[in-house]
Amino acid sequence: MSDTKPAPLADFSLPDPARFAQNLAKLAEQAAVLAKTLSDNPEARQEEAETQILPMAQVSKTLTDVWQAHMADPKKFMEAQAQLWAQYSEIWNRSWARAMGMPVEPVIAAAKSDKRFKDKDWAENTVYDFIKQIYLVSTKWALDLVNSAEGLDEHTKQKARFYVENIANALSPTNSVLLNPEVLRTTLATSGENLIKGLEKFQKDLGQVKGRLRISQVDGSAFKLGENIATTPGKVVFRNDLFELIQYSPQVARTHEIPLLIVPPWINKYYILDLTAQKSYVRWCVENGLTVFIISWVNADEKLGRKSFSDYMREGLLSAIDAVQQATGTAKVNTVGFCIGGSLLASTMGYLAAKNDERINSATFFTTQVDFEKAGDLLVYVDEEQVKWIEERMQDKGYLPGNRMADAFNLLRSNDLIWSYVVNNYLLGKDPAPFDLLYWNSDSTRMPAGVHSFYLRECYLENKLSQGKLVVDNVRIDLKKVKAPVYNLAAKEDHIAPLPSVFRLGRYFGGETTLVVSGSGHIAGVVNPPAAKKYQYWTDGKSATSHTDWLKTATEHPGSWWPHWLEWVTAKSGDKISAPVPGDGALPVLCDAPGTYVRVSGIT
Repeated sequence: MSDTKPAPLADFSLPDPARFAQNLAKLAEQAAVLAKTLSDNPEARQEEAETQILPMAQVSKTLTDVWQAHMADPKKFMEAQAQLWAQYSEIWNRSWARAMGMPVEPVIAAAKSDKRFKDKDWAENTVYDFIKQIYLVSTKWALDLVNSAEGLDEHTKQKARFYVENIANALSPTNSVLLNPEVLRTTLATSGENLIKGLEKFQKDLGQVKGRLRISQVDGSAFKLGENIATTPGKVVFRNDLFELIQYSPQVARTHEIPLLIVPPWINKYYILDLTAQKSYVRWCVENGLTVFIISWVNADEKLGRKSFSDYMREGLLSAIDAVQQATGTAKVNTVGFCIGGSLLASTMGYLAAKNDERINSATFFTTQVDFEKAGDLLVYVDEEQVKWIEERMQDKGYLPGNRMADAFNLLRSNDLIWSYVVNNYLLGKDPAPFDLLYWNSDSTRMPAGVHSFYLRECYLENKLSQGKLVVDNVRIDLKKVKAPVYNLAAKEDHIAPLPSVFRLGRYFGGETTLVVSGSGHIAGVVNPPAAKKYQYWTDGKSATSHTDWLKTATEHPGSWWPHWLEWVTAKSGDKISAPVPGDGALPVLCDAPGTYVRVSGIT
């Protein structure tokens, strides 16, 4: 006779009956009022339609293509169905055996990175373990159907996987009051008060953008620009329609002669590089003897909808270089480009090389692509039909709303950036935590139509920059003519600008390139201060053609890559001089950092 105890079936406290009934009645009443408000608000429904993230007709067509591919071989599809039912039966049999106290292994386990099933009851409670396994097996089966569909091109499969994953994420049992043990436990323990609080948070989020739901990811009240985020002392010394230029105040008496100009992406706010004082790349550069300038892009509105990529080069980056030279009196400028800002910097360097202009002394690229063949997860949004669909939606206003862009990025990691907050905010009734990175992530910016369309078509769709076919301001960009030294930072786990794509950057420039690979992803791999002692980085790999071979032969170093880069850039920054002070040069001080453009919201 076995001494093994039967697996637990339930371990939940009972609510106060009267209080529970009262709260459920209140919840039903508030839900009915909310439903009536939404049904009586055609403007909100129109706003929702105008800000769809995906063209639903294409979603339907893509999934239909997968279905039709399998219908071409019904026998193979029937075998796949039989395998699914066999797995269901195996889960059922093992769950019964486990309930009887027998030691059994699960048919399928959640990935270690899947935070949805971290509650102990998903593993220890037989019923919830059964529900979890049924869900995981079903999801894997659906994705296997996509991967095994014959006759479909890889882009169609990539889109189909994306759609299926997001449908599966939405249908996860963790998103249900009854099927999520943590939520059910909390509901019973609080007699339903968590659901009351959750509905109140839902209503508040729904009211942020004209009736359109915008899920709060962070406690925004915990941060204020210029006070506890974006706090590095500095002054705005130049402003035009496209950007403000911030010159940071020196923190040491003598700095290197050649200044540093940082070109952040205009797809979000610049202060990702100037978060809290402990995480600020900008502050660290200033404290280490560099004279630092940064571009703070405008949050585009209707008036800027026709601005082109060429305008962002001429009126943006080139004007910024001119302003830096006026402020410091230097002939040369070192540069840093982050993501799309790096793509603009690379294009501008090619433009200047064609004109024999050597003002850019060196370039550092953070997670930047110039070859978009392997551009990663974002390719799911890029094909002719989807680009046309986006262009049509930008016609009236002249820009892409910041919340729509944010939603598109959130969908790429919907479990972490959407559904975890649905559970936390609306089902558990908790407030999101104050987190500087998520505060920045939620501070969206609008994309001007002309620039966005150019970037999607010329870079993502046609990959012209890597082919020497990109034309900017009537100049063909040939990166091989660029001889300035390049520091190319890739992030090993980047899904926005993947390592295989960023790795290729060096092969297109005509000068010396130093490749460094950081641990973590697109943001954390860049914003990794030395004091944090997190992650690692790799240098001196031997392969110029394979990122995997490069990593195998590279030297791994613990911690931040920042000191390695500092040694590289200071060697190219000239002698030490008396530190330039904002306003002492040819450019007057306009206002204190972080300036005015960064304070404009992109949520519409």
